[in-house]
Amino acid sequence: MDRLRIGVIGLGWFGEIHCEAIAGIPNLELAALCTRRPERLAEMAAKFGVSKTFIDYRQMLADKDIDAVSIVTMWDQHTEPAVDALKAGKHVFLEKPMASTIADCKLIMAAARASSGILQIGHICRFNPRYRMAKQAIDEGRIGKIVALQSRRNIPAAWTPAILEKIGPIVGDAIHDTDLMLWFTGDRVASAYAQTVSVRNLKYPDIGQTMYRFKGGATATLETVWCMPEKTPFDIDERMSIIGTEGIIHIQDTFPNLGIVDGSRLHSPDTTYWPMFEGVRGGALRAEFEYFAACALKGVAPAIGRPEDAAAALEATLAAEQSARTGNVVKIG
Repeated sequence: MDRLRIGVIGLGWFGEIHCEAIAGIPNLELAALCTRRPERLAEMAAKFGVSKTFIDYRQMLADKDIDAVSIVTMWDQHTEPAVDALKAGKHVFLEKPMASTIADCKLIMAAARASSGILQIGHICRFNPRYRMAKQAIDEGRIGKIVALQSRRNIPAAWTPAILEKIGPIVGDAIHDTDLMLWFTGDRVASAYAQTVSVRNLKYPDIGQTMYRFKGGATATLETVWCMPEKTPFDIDERMSIIGTEGIIHIQDTFPNLGIVDGSRLHSPDTTYWPMFEGVRGGALRAEFEYFAACALKGVAPAIGRPEDAAAALEATLAAEQSARTGNVVKIG
């Protein structure tokens, strides 16, 4: 087999972006779509020219012509379709966060161990070339032992009202930087302390500020603000500093890496994660799916996006959210 037939489960805004990325990858075929909303299903089927559509994901899993699934449902609805897909022998690409509890992560990992399919968790930042280059420099020993890390991942308020009814900024976004920090240090988080601020009185707070202590002694601070002003000229303000005993790495993947001035204002759109070119998505999301397809076609478990790593990132961010609720430092393990 040189082509993987993949179905997408969950057709919200990011499920649609998944479809746009898959459509441009030669060894992937967007073969099926699933959502519980019939009107949305018809709309997406027409847009992507997909004939196999399902309201119930179990019917998709019963189709022997589907080799793999991408699960883009809400984070607290990941476990059942992921476990069922793995039991059906499908290859599974599962968006982050892996699940909403560590117990559910363990259920998914157990299903993956027993499955003939592979499991990859969609921690997209590991496919950002700037972070990959940082990891390479760290592995080469160029900055010595990591002693401190700082990150910022802030987005405009216009993006977030609907999202903040479903997930908060720490688990929703700081999990990216948590995963990267675990990757860079090769360590685990020993304790978390966090504070949150509610600006718009939505279900979850707009702002999360997190501090970690790693088991090896390093410290980290993570800023996540989901309410940057409406006129903010960039889609994301994303930065990270990694301080070692012998050097420093600074990563900036935000304004002004591209500036476009039109009749309304200055724009600095995403050029890294899923930029659109000629109707299909490129960037890190495309690289992530290319990697998934290559691993699945070879029957090799991914080394990037391992469920064990995703579970560790979730555990740390859940601990941070617990700290924000209680006002206490939360120890892990």
